[in-house]
Amino acid sequence: MSDLVVIVYPSEQKAEEVRSLLFGLQKEYLIKLGDAVIATKSADGQIKLHQVINTTAAGAVSGSFWGLLVGVLFLNPLLGAAIGAASGALGGALTDVGINDKFMKDLSESIKPGDAALFALIESMTADKVLDAIKPYGGVVLKTSLDETKEQALRNALAGAIAAPAAAPAPAAEG
Repeated sequence: MSDLVVIVYPSEQKAEEVRSLLFGLQKEYLIKLGDAVIATKSADGQIKLHQVINTTAAGAVSGSFWGLLVGVLFLNPLLGAAIGAASGALGGALTDVGINDKFMKDLSESIKPGDAALFALIESMTADKVLDAIKPYGGVVLKTSLDETKEQALRNALAGAIAAPAAAPAPAAEG
């Protein structure tokens, strides 16, 4: 079973840094992501989803391959490739892999313009190491499907990143 975690950052750049960090942690087998999407809200209130996988393009590529193959069988490869690409693109556009797009857009309505929400669908993770890695980036938990103790640990870790710079002692005055 996967868990959904949504963290709001003050900028798209900060959210992208965390998403890249999560992909790096995935290469180290510390986390397994089902999906990682950044949602931004423009000044005019428009929500934009920055997905890792472009399903329309992927569908067009696979569709053109299969269309070309069918076209070769029926002696019209160009027509087959064109029809395959068009149908593949349509199928890709209608396919929703990972987190539901409507859900992400609806939830992103609550963020402020300029902010970015990182949606992470987590299949598994080594929680303590992942929390330590994302802690310096801060952020505010918007929504999770984690149990209460894990959610509180996440909130505490992210809040600790905000409090840490303020808690640093002031440099001693030289006399």
